[in-house]
Amino acid sequence: MRYLLSASCRPVLSRLAQERTLCAFDFDGTLSPIVEHPGQAFIRERTRGLLARLSAVYPCIIVSGRARADVLKRAGNVGVRHIIGGHGAETEHPESVAQAEVRQRVQQWKATLEDALGLEPGLWIEDKGTSLAVHYRQFPKKLEARQRIAAATRQLEGVRVFGGKEVVNLVGVDSPHKGSALAAERARFNCDWVLFVGDDDNDEDAFALEGNTVPVRVGRKVRSHARYFLRNQAEIDPLLEALVRLREPLTPPSGV
Repeated sequence: MRYLLSASCRPVLSRLAQERTLCAFDFDGTLSPIVEHPGQAFIRERTRGLLARLSAVYPCIIVSGRARADVLKRAGNVGVRHIIGGHGAETEHPESVAQAEVRQRVQQWKATLEDALGLEPGLWIEDKGTSLAVHYRQFPKKLEARQRIAAATRQLEGVRVFGGKEVVNLVGVDSPHKGSALAAERARFNCDWVLFVGDDDNDEDAFALEGNTVPVRVGRKVRSHARYFLRNQAEIDPLLEALVRLREPLTPPSGV
């Protein structure tokens, strides 16, 4: 992985500024610092201002594992073109019959998991509508929590399970993911290049998007589809600032 804010990667950012580029971002751990509880997440004011400036010169979207309504509430009016939730499953379009079926299936998973895991302080289930997240950040015995969650999820059918930062995510095996959502948005905006910044295992589908892409992981990790990294979440601001500084003097390509 290459450090995206290094001098050697300046040509990469310059290329993005000169092309028809879609800028896409995860929310938690990327635009927002990691917090103890999902309800505490926020975007710093400086990040918010830079994202608004970026959105004025590039098409920008947010692709989050959170419910779309939750991201809309937390992101506020930053000017991004679209906000996609549910790990890629929730768009601005009206809910389809298929999505309603997914929500029903998620409720069945939730009931099974609640019976299997019981009520434990620090171990809890977040219902996002089209997906579930089992959190164990506040649970004192991390290994035990992971083992119990793994055993419980094996009882479920039609589920895709993947980890995160002290959380286990559950989505439908046939549900859209961040990679497919990103590909659809690239086509929608007729972009030739994509910058995607994420921080976790649930971003790997987006990191693996084929074509002219710059996949960036917050925090270096050897086994990742991301080819670039930022050292920590605070470096999202210098990245946004660099992209704005390179783009603002240029005339945006036609159609962006």
